[in-house]
Amino acid sequence: MVEDPSRREGHSESGLTDSGFAAVWSDDDRPRIPRVAGEREALTAYLDYYRATVEMKCRGLTTEQARTRSMPPSTMSVHGLVRHLAGVERWWFQQNFERRDVPFLFFAEDNPDLDFDPPPDADFEADRAVWRAQCEASREIVAAHDLDDTARPLDWYEDVDLRWLMLRMITEYAQHCGHLDLLREGVDGRTGA
Repeated sequence: MVEDPSRREGHSESGLTDSGFAAVWSDDDRPRIPRVAGEREALTAYLDYYRATVEMKCRGLTTEQARTRSMPPSTMSVHGLVRHLAGVERWWFQQNFERRDVPFLFFAEDNPDLDFDPPPDADFEADRAVWRAQCEASREIVAAHDLDDTARPLDWYEDVDLRWLMLRMITEYAQHCGHLDLLREGVDGRTGA
């Protein structure tokens, strides 16, 4: 992880010490978000930071731990969130923005919640690989378009631009990274932003 110069020991303009900040994982290797950046660079950096947060929160979990619904009454699990985010990446970037003819991930007419509720035979590592592949496809789509390029999402009445879509995905990830914080703490007690 790149050191944040504002948090160096002995440098506390506010008077806060490290205990005044959220704990950070010792193996936090997420990319640093630039403090000054152009619009595309900032949007891409934030989205990739949240993707890296998902990766970090999954690190070291067994299949059983990933399937654990550790925050009742919620039925969410780390595994279910990874599957959900894979489907969301495909839905927004491939199916809606580029209108690619690709099937839904983790969906069945008789059980539309297969993303959040993995079946007993679902493989956590395989599903993480699917999520990573969807993220890579999304990155390629972003790289191929201008932020002002527009598309009409399926079943919508108005166009959206790529800028809107990236902000939409950032909010999706921010929400679910918060869920992952709680789920991971419930699984093995590990905390940290």
